[in-house]
Amino acid sequence: MDSIYASSSCTVPHLLRRDTLLLLPRTLNLSASSALQRTKRARRVRISSSAATNGAVSRALQGVTNTALEQLDIERGVCIPFRKYSPEIVRNNVLESRGSTLSLMLRGVEIVWNLGLYWSNLVYDFLVGRDEEVVPYRARQLRNLLCDLGPSFIKAGQVLANRPDIIREDYMNELCILQDDVPSFPNQIAFRIIEEDLGQPLEAVFSKISSETIAAASLGQVYRATLRATGEDVAIKVQRPGIEPIIYRDLFLFRTLASFLNGISIQKLGCNAELIVDEFGEKLLEELDYTLEARNLEDFLENFKNDPTVKIPRVYKQFSGPRVLVMEWIDGIRCTNPQAIKEAGIDVDGFLTIGVSAALRQLLEFGLFHGDPHPGNIFAMRDGRIAYVDFGNVAVLSQQNKQILIDAVVHAVNEDYAEMANDFTRLGFLSPGTDVNPIIPALEAIWQNSAGKGLSDFNFRSVTGKFNQLVYNYPIRIPERFSLVIRSLLTQEGICFTLKPDFKFLEVAYPYVAKRLLTDPNPALRERLIQVLFKDGLFQWKRLENLIVLAKENVAKMSNNPALKVKDTQIQRDLKVERKLDLTDTIKDGARLFFVDEGIRRQLLLALTEDSKLHIEELVDVYRLVEDQIDIPSVAVEVARDLPTVVRDLLLSWSESILSDR
Repeated sequence: MDSIYASSSCTVPHLLRRDTLLLLPRTLNLSASSALQRTKRARRVRISSSAATNGAVSRALQGVTNTALEQLDIERGVCIPFRKYSPEIVRNNVLESRGSTLSLMLRGVEIVWNLGLYWSNLVYDFLVGRDEEVVPYRARQLRNLLCDLGPSFIKAGQVLANRPDIIREDYMNELCILQDDVPSFPNQIAFRIIEEDLGQPLEAVFSKISSETIAAASLGQVYRATLRATGEDVAIKVQRPGIEPIIYRDLFLFRTLASFLNGISIQKLGCNAELIVDEFGEKLLEELDYTLEARNLEDFLENFKNDPTVKIPRVYKQFSGPRVLVMEWIDGIRCTNPQAIKEAGIDVDGFLTIGVSAALRQLLEFGLFHGDPHPGNIFAMRDGRIAYVDFGNVAVLSQQNKQILIDAVVHAVNEDYAEMANDFTRLGFLSPGTDVNPIIPALEAIWQNSAGKGLSDFNFRSVTGKFNQLVYNYPIRIPERFSLVIRSLLTQEGICFTLKPDFKFLEVAYPYVAKRLLTDPNPALRERLIQVLFKDGLFQWKRLENLIVLAKENVAKMSNNPALKVKDTQIQRDLKVERKLDLTDTIKDGARLFFVDEGIRRQLLLALTEDSKLHIEELVDVYRLVEDQIDIPSVAVEVARDLPTVVRDLLLSWSESILSDR
């Protein structure tokens, strides 16, 4: 998947990140090569100190097989006791198969020949001075080449389409087409695979099945069918025939090549090449197991079981297996058809609101989110719900990662760019020990330029475009799970713009985030709320009022399905929905912190007496905002119940301070 790097003195252009030479040249103007060399030396910033780099290189070259996987676990904040992927599993699977040596040799020759021919064309374009003008053609040629080389390269192309740290933007845009434009395999083969996994003829389970594929992807394709026993319409996902040994063989070749590139890739990308291949291989083998996708479906169903705005298809595990997945058919409207959505009586603004809310819940609340929400995987149901399909590509964020993401948002709000840069290291974008000082001005420029425009002009695509330039020019690696986060947000924002060109993503997202900060029971989020409310030691009264207003707005909108022009009262009765902004736990925690934490107590008292005056008016304004949301007697009872715990914590805090003084 990764390829051959050249030294930084190489003048041959390439489409990949600056100062790296992978499979493809980045296009430059030959007549300006000497000037470009000076520009490259001026613009290139070596973030890591030489000592840190040399230490990282020596550690990477020690030959410890699982170092890359261990690093991934540390970054993710998780420990995986059982893996579908490891270098040993791949190697054993390939080398123990009959005729493995010949197969590897033939496949290696095929890859080298095809990619070498493509490379020679790019070098020729550069030498004759037409490299820039043929970029669109060469990008299409690359897409077709990856498709011809098979599923592993199609998936690699899909990954590269979201990796601005590796490949230039014009090629990324072309590779995005690989998401949908994949040829199908014959029905006869697909039906035979279904029968093999079912252990019985198709006719015994399905009364009818579509003669044409509904969708085709790099790993499988989908048919529509009807269950004979119940008459229910279902979707059948079938894996491509013989794909597993092909995937294992290609992963073995990818990692064999990567093992020779660790030293260079650490210098250029901030990580070893094996880590990138391991990250890719781990995700690819997960997608190859449809039993895992069935479990993903069940997890999403559990997460959204009480949400009246989201539809997740039911999975029929009795008819599913490693190569076949049978799930409920979703009869919805494609999200790229705004006219059909309006004709169905769905309010577009309301539908966009529930879509953004569902996406943010996946990311910040559940830590389990759909990694490929392109228009073919998201539908508008006629009852106003948003429906998701295809759960093979999902990503998990640990509690640790979610908290660091929220930290990054808080640091951005408070314009603390030094801590924001450190958050990048904690999330795995930068290798440990990296000097982040050169990145801080770039982050500040990106955020201030984007946030300065206000909500009316802010969009993720413009921010991502600037961020792409940052990661392209610095040794920053985008971890796989965060490339999925970025793709997910960009894709869903694009769907929003298709339905409503003047849609303001943050105007919908802010109310949800405000509600989470004010009401989430996680103590870590309480700490982030305090950080948001204090800036430079001063309490931000206006910010608190805005948070409350936005949170109330979110609760009011989501208490019913905002996409329904005619409300379905039965749905609202059957499902539990929030009617008020529940601040009980927040008030309890605030009272506890006031009594127990001397620092917080001092800050709050100073907030009430800033500028040599009592801020009673501000306090009254805040109370008026929440008085209709709070049941005072209930809150008083809860605080009273919590009083013994508060007294205990107060005594412990007091005794600790006495002991520390001694």
